This record gives sequence, structure tokens and C-alpha cells, in this order.
Amino acid sequence: MLVNQLEDPASREMAYCEYYYFTGQHDKAVNLTILYLNHPDPMLRLSACLIHTFANLSLNRINAAKGGLRNLKIHLNQMIADNSDRRTTAMSIFVAMAAQTLLHLPVGKIPPLSDYLTELPKGMRLWGCYVLAHEAYLAQEYEKSLGIVQTCLMLSTEIYPIAMIYLNLMGAMDAMNLRQPDLARKYFMSAWQLAQPDGLIEGIGEHHGLLQGLIETCMKNDYPEDYKKIIQITYQFSYGWRRIHNPVTKEDIADNLTTTEFTIAMLANRGWTNTEIADYMTMTVRTVKQHLSSVFNKLNIDSRGQLKAYMLK
Repeated sequence: MLVNQLEDPASREMAYCEYYYFTGQHDKAVNLTILYLNHPDPMLRLSACLIHTFANLSLNRINAAKGGLRNLKIHLNQMIADNSDRRTTAMSIFVAMAAQTLLHLPVGKIPPLSDYLTELPKGMRLWGCYVLAHEAYLAQEYEKSLGIVQTCLMLSTEIYPIAMIYLNLMGAMDAMNLRQPDLARKYFMSAWQLAQPDGLIEGIGEHHGLLQGLIETCMKNDYPEDYKKIIQITYQFSYGWRRIHNPVTKEDIADNLTTTEFTIAMLANRGWTNTEIADYMTMTVRTVKQHLSSVFNKLNIDSRGQLKAYMLK
């Protein structure tokens, strides 16, 4: 394993934290990050806080996740106020942007990440591009987001599996919103080919709702066991994410739908017809209508137009 080749023991352990998290071994990730939440090295400290927060979300340990966020904000504010060197500042901004973009939670005013991207290590730059692409996605600038993804992947001369998985997932999300499902499948399968050898499936589960059925159409029949694991990650992460997100933002993202119901609701919210959804999901129009009826009953609404209040962007 490449992690074992890292000479610095602390950096090696933090790399294991990341490996445990991205392979769905959340307990192991939490147990290691605890050792680094107040580490003197600011890079290790910030990485530990971020992984600690996300891993505890997946374990439904909401108070611990909130504690990780509080520590993150404290360390970020201190580092930015101290006028650290540009590399440390760049890492601070990246972590702040990642928390703000992926959790949809405000972390305060921060400088533009694009101004500091070149200060990050090579692999981390790809992560920075992913965060910038996700930010554009949330602003519904899908062409811009897809352009960031395409440029990063074309210019990458080395393989950084986890960052590239997330970039390909972002490309798939953009393509789905641009109504290009074939291109979306291509990006999704590129992500899966990178993820499969080492079981790096956490990111796929995290993005389930935003992938709008790609997991079902690309994996359910061909990779049934992996599909089950990813759906389990989806439920765990989504439940924790909503328990933090909904009270803070005062939004009410749906939390009582099955993954299939949520997928169909997302597509309906994007303007797909019942026939288009049925063709894409390989089910009958009648089945689509039954799922939508269940969605409406669970959300206590009576039309597609009311879905918007409960769906992810």
C-alpha cells in the first residue's frame, strides 16, 4: 500500500485516517483522528477535524460531528487571523470551503480558494478543483462545473484515486443536470473503476441523491454486493447530514424516502417526465407513478411543483 511508503509517522497515520474513511471504516477513522484534533501541525490538525466530522456524521454521532465542526471553525479563524504562510493559509481556505460547500453550512467569510489553489500540494489541488466545481454546481452553473472537471482531468499526469473519484462523480452530476445521461454514465463508470480496486466507495454513497439514479442504473444488476454496501453508506451519511443540515439552514430536505423514491423525486424535480424516468430507471411508467404517489404521501404534498422544497440542489 502506498500509505506505508510515507516516511513521517504522523503523515502516515493521517493517510490511514483518510483511507479508513473513504473505504467506509468510520470507527477506525474516528479513533485515529482523535489523536490529531489538537496536533501542533496545522495541516494535520485541519485534516483530522474534517475527517472526524464527516466520519461521525456517518456513524450518526451528531454531537461529536458538531464538536468537530466547532474545532474546525476555531482553528480556521485562528490560522487566518495569524497571517500564516501562504501554504498553510491555502490549506485553511480549502478546508473551510470543503466544509461550507459539502455540508452547506456557513463557516464565516473566507478568501477565494481560486487565489490559493497553486499553493496546495499536487493531489490536494485536485481536491480544491472538486470543491470549486461543486460550488459552481450548487450555483446551478453546470457547464462551468463540468469545464473545471474536464480541465483538471485532462491536465493530470499522475493518478490521485480519491480526488479523481470525486471529480468524476461531479462530472456525472453535471452531465445529469445537462440532460446528458450517456456522458453521466461515462463519468460515473470512470469513478467506479478508480474506486473498485481498493473499495473506495464512501464518495459514491455520499453523492447518491445528486447522482440521480446512476448508482441504480450502473451498479444494481452488475455489482449487486457493492451496490448494497453503497446504499448502506448512503443511508448512514444522509441521515447524519440531514440532522445537522436541516436545523441549521431551516430547510427540510426529505429524510423519510427510500433511495429509489428519492432518486425518482430528484428526477421529477428536474423536469423529467414519467416516461423518461421509466426508460432511464428501467421500470414501467406505472411503477414510477406508484413511487411518486408514495413520495407525495410521505412529504404531505400533492404535486411535483411542491417537491422543490424537499430536494437537494
